[in-house]
Amino acid sequence: MTTLSIADRNAILALVTASLRDLYEQNGITADSEPDEGTYLIGRRALLDSLGLVTLIVDLEQKIEETFDVALTLANERAMSQKNSPFLTVGSLVDYICSLMNEQRSA
Repeated sequence: MTTLSIADRNAILALVTASLRDLYEQNGITADSEPDEGTYLIGRRALLDSLGLVTLIVDLEQKIEETFDVALTLANERAMSQKNSPFLTVGSLVDYICSLMNEQRSA
Protein backbone atom coordinates (compact mmCIF):
# COMPACT_ATOMS: atom_id res chain seq x y z
CA MET A 1 0.00 0.00 0.00
CA THR A 2 1.39 3.39 -1.02
CA THR A 3 0.51 6.26 1.28
CA LEU A 4 0.69 9.90 0.43
CA SER A 5 3.87 11.70 1.34
CA ILE A 6 4.08 14.89 3.37
CA ALA A 7 4.79 16.69 0.08
CA ASP A 8 1.53 15.33 -1.38
CA ARG A 9 -0.40 16.40 1.73
CA ASN A 10 1.15 19.86 1.51
CA ALA A 11 0.21 20.05 -2.18
CA ILE A 12 -3.40 19.15 -1.31
CA LEU A 13 -3.41 21.76 1.46
CA ALA A 14 -2.13 24.33 -1.02
CA LEU A 15 -4.90 23.36 -3.50
CA VAL A 16 -7.60 23.71 -0.84
CA THR A 17 -6.36 27.05 0.50
CA ALA A 18 -5.86 28.48 -3.02
CA SER A 19 -9.37 27.39 -4.03
CA LEU A 20 -10.78 28.91 -0.86
CA ARG A 21 -8.95 32.22 -1.45
CA ASP A 22 -10.28 32.31 -5.03
CA LEU A 23 -13.81 31.63 -3.80
CA TYR A 24 -13.55 34.40 -1.20
CA GLU A 25 -12.34 36.80 -3.88
CA GLN A 26 -15.06 35.86 -6.38
CA ASN A 27 -17.76 36.38 -3.75
CA GLY A 28 -16.36 39.53 -2.16
CA ILE A 29 -15.69 37.78 1.15
CA THR A 30 -13.14 39.49 3.36
CA ALA A 31 -11.31 37.12 5.68
CA ASP A 32 -9.44 38.33 8.76
CA SER A 33 -6.52 36.04 7.88
CA GLU A 34 -5.25 33.72 5.19
CA PRO A 35 -7.00 30.34 5.10
CA ASP A 36 -5.11 27.62 6.95
CA GLU A 37 -5.83 24.18 8.41
CA GLY A 38 -7.95 25.68 11.18
CA THR A 39 -10.20 27.69 8.85
CA TYR A 40 -13.83 26.63 9.26
CA LEU A 41 -15.75 25.62 6.14
CA ILE A 42 -19.13 24.99 7.81
CA GLY A 43 -20.86 26.32 10.88
CA ARG A 44 -21.18 29.74 12.45
CA ARG A 45 -17.46 30.50 12.20
CA ALA A 46 -17.35 29.72 8.47
CA LEU A 47 -17.32 32.48 5.86
CA LEU A 48 -18.88 30.23 3.20
CA ASP A 49 -22.56 29.50 2.83
CA SER A 50 -23.80 26.09 1.64
CA LEU A 51 -23.56 27.06 -2.03
CA GLY A 52 -20.01 28.26 -1.47
CA LEU A 53 -19.09 24.92 0.09
CA VAL A 54 -20.56 23.04 -2.87
CA THR A 55 -18.63 25.29 -5.25
CA LEU A 56 -15.42 24.63 -3.30
CA ILE A 57 -15.97 20.86 -3.40
CA VAL A 58 -16.59 20.81 -7.17
CA ASP A 59 -13.55 23.01 -7.78
CA LEU A 60 -11.37 20.75 -5.64
CA GLU A 61 -12.56 17.59 -7.38
CA GLN A 62 -11.51 19.12 -10.71
CA LYS A 63 -8.15 20.38 -9.43
CA ILE A 64 -7.33 17.05 -7.78
CA GLU A 65 -8.01 15.22 -11.02
CA GLU A 66 -5.89 17.70 -13.01
CA THR A 67 -3.02 17.70 -10.51
CA PHE A 68 -2.91 14.08 -9.31
CA ASP A 69 -4.77 12.29 -12.12
CA VAL A 70 -7.20 10.85 -9.54
CA ALA A 71 -10.98 11.17 -9.84
CA LEU A 72 -12.58 11.62 -6.42
CA THR A 73 -16.12 12.29 -5.29
CA LEU A 74 -15.77 14.28 -2.09
CA ALA A 75 -19.44 14.75 -1.20
CA ASN A 76 -20.58 11.15 -1.02
CA GLU A 77 -22.60 9.02 1.39
CA ARG A 78 -19.47 8.15 3.35
CA ALA A 79 -18.65 11.81 3.94
CA MET A 80 -22.19 12.66 4.94
CA SER A 81 -22.51 9.74 7.36
CA GLN A 82 -19.37 10.43 9.38
CA LYS A 83 -19.81 11.51 12.98
CA ASN A 84 -17.30 14.34 12.48
CA SER A 85 -17.79 16.06 9.14
CA PRO A 86 -14.75 16.07 6.88
CA PHE A 87 -15.96 19.50 5.73
CA LEU A 88 -15.67 21.17 9.16
CA THR A 89 -12.24 22.75 8.62
CA VAL A 90 -9.61 22.99 5.91
CA GLY A 91 -7.46 20.51 7.87
CA SER A 92 -10.23 17.92 8.19
CA LEU A 93 -10.98 18.25 4.47
CA VAL A 94 -7.30 17.80 3.57
CA ASP A 95 -7.11 14.68 5.78
CA TYR A 96 -10.26 13.30 4.15
CA ILE A 97 -8.91 13.93 0.64
CA CYS A 98 -5.64 12.21 1.60
CA SER A 99 -7.49 9.16 2.93
CA LEU A 100 -9.57 8.89 -0.27
CA MET A 101 -6.45 9.20 -2.43
CA ASN A 102 -4.65 6.55 -0.35
CA GLU A 103 -7.61 4.19 -0.84
CA GLN A 104 -7.57 4.81 -4.60
CA ARG A 105 -3.83 4.17 -4.81
CA SER A 106 -4.05 0.93 -2.84
CA ALA A 107 -7.02 -0.44 -4.80
